[in-house]
Amino acid sequence: MSSAQARVRAPKLTGDVWLNTGGRRLSLAELRGRIVLLDFWTSGCVNCLHVLDELRPLEEEFGDVLVTVGVHSPKFLHEGERASIEAAVRRYEVHHPVVNDPKMELWSQYAVRAWPTLVVVDPEGYVVHVAAGEGHGEALRRVVADLVAKHAAKGTLRRGGNPYVPVEEQQTELRFPSKAVATAEGRILVADTGHHSVVEFASDGETVIRRFGSGERGAQDGPFDLASFTEPSGIALLPNDVAQRAGYHAVVADTAGHRLRGLDLNTGEVTTVAGTGNQWRNGADTGKALDTDLTSPWDVAWWAPAGGVVVAMAGNHTLSVFDPISGDIRRFAGTTVEGLKDGEVGEAFFAQTSGLAPDGDKLWLADAETSALRWIEPDGETFTVHTAVGTDLFSFGHADGPADEALLQHPLGLAVLPGDRIAIADTYNGAVRRYDPFTREVTTLATGLAEPQGLLLHDGELLVVESAGNRLAPVGAQATTVAGEKNAVRRPPTVLATGDVEFAVVFTPPPGEKLDDRYGPSTRLEVSASPPELLADGAGIGTDLTRRIRFADGVTEGVLQVVAQAASCDEGGEHPACRITRQDWGVPVRFESGGERTLSLVMAGEPKPASPGQ
Repeated sequence: MSSAQARVRAPKLTGDVWLNTGGRRLSLAELRGRIVLLDFWTSGCVNCLHVLDELRPLEEEFGDVLVTVGVHSPKFLHEGERASIEAAVRRYEVHHPVVNDPKMELWSQYAVRAWPTLVVVDPEGYVVHVAAGEGHGEALRRVVADLVAKHAAKGTLRRGGNPYVPVEEQQTELRFPSKAVATAEGRILVADTGHHSVVEFASDGETVIRRFGSGERGAQDGPFDLASFTEPSGIALLPNDVAQRAGYHAVVADTAGHRLRGLDLNTGEVTTVAGTGNQWRNGADTGKALDTDLTSPWDVAWWAPAGGVVVAMAGNHTLSVFDPISGDIRRFAGTTVEGLKDGEVGEAFFAQTSGLAPDGDKLWLADAETSALRWIEPDGETFTVHTAVGTDLFSFGHADGPADEALLQHPLGLAVLPGDRIAIADTYNGAVRRYDPFTREVTTLATGLAEPQGLLLHDGELLVVESAGNRLAPVGAQATTVAGEKNAVRRPPTVLATGDVEFAVVFTPPPGEKLDDRYGPSTRLEVSASPPELLADGAGIGTDLTRRIRFADGVTEGVLQVVAQAASCDEGGEHPACRITRQDWGVPVRFESGGERTLSLVMAGEPKPASPGQ
């Protein structure tokens, strides 16, 4: 983009609600002279939550010249509601302006095709860098530093004047809690996610016995009142014999800390039992637990058939098994490809594994991004994944009835009820649902809840962790039937021509880096489709980021699934630092005469002007 004609002017900012600005709407014109970083996100996307953490040091380092604006482009209907986005901004401690984009107009104007996507606008109002997915923190730091140097020299850089206005909050005992378990003594442990702690209540669920965690974000081990967590979620109690040998009684999924923590309920001691604190990117996820990177462990459950604590690794759409006795961890299920595919555990696809409930030889699973209820059971020498409710990444709703027709919306928690029936925290429907595996019927137990995320059967009573309501509350047992409508993700499809399409993934190393081809090709591209017959040619794995693909005749729509990665290293130096950039897309496509015959996905680099009619 060397010529002025080739530069991409950033579209103006639009949206229905502005948060963290004191109610004021911002414009790119008033931010001229500052570097603007647009973060296209949605609150239910775990990869988007990873990016929020990646941006914190960047915002601190360049606070006088950089303005981050979160563009909340919702995937699910619930995420587009004002109360939902307000709660998400508080829950995840978002300390920059956010504009809600419920109709995905800004998404379309900026040609975004993935959550999350980051767009850098220079001080003169031009889009100069786009990055899809997560793991771009260091690359963005280099891009911003390069812009600071260039525009300081040109005299077009303006410093100071942060538009962020914090929102005052009312103090509550619990702040966005997520999961709960009951001990053998009848006490209740609640993951107080927003307070970065675990609260131990008496059996009444109201009287606080003690709090594990100081309330500050962190990873400090030690006594219960000095230890620290970072957005803990799931909690699992170990069998007595295992607890005695391991030296602790409960395992906590310390979600945003990318660790598992052990709780000694006798001494109150907190220890790290798995995870390095670094987020898993693309390396080994099997080995000694304290030497292995984890990625947003969301829930944990002891399940004897797997031989340990099953970990819902939401951050890469897999399940792991942690052995508290040996201190080992291993991949148990999933491939890291986001989707819904049943079968042998090593080949199954999941999408943001979020809730676990063991029931004998079955392990029930809430698979959030596919709005699905699934289960795993032994099958000879291996295990097999099945789906009870749910169809794909894009269909959701609130509909009861036969399981094949029933719909959920981003469920996050489960509990086993008497008669082996399964209670579902149907989070984005604000409901508790029930699935009967014998009749295969789905019913509704409660509605009108504020983002229920966890369920607990305690002394014969079903309790719900009402996250946005900041409370633990009982649920009635009277089932009703809701005849709701089927909804689909409102993400606009890419309109393509039938037949051959020239396809490319764009990756440009940031300033100071180059592609790393010392040990072979530096890039990798995998293309598949749902349904598989969508692609007549061009599916499979290769090392080039460009290829010609051909869509089958007679297929009118589908989803193109793409996984790309690139290796890059610092230029110069005896021991250059190297990074792997990886991104996967699920691109909804529709075919029309006159549609585009080219499709380009930007993993990282400078955008190109849109072709006429695109």
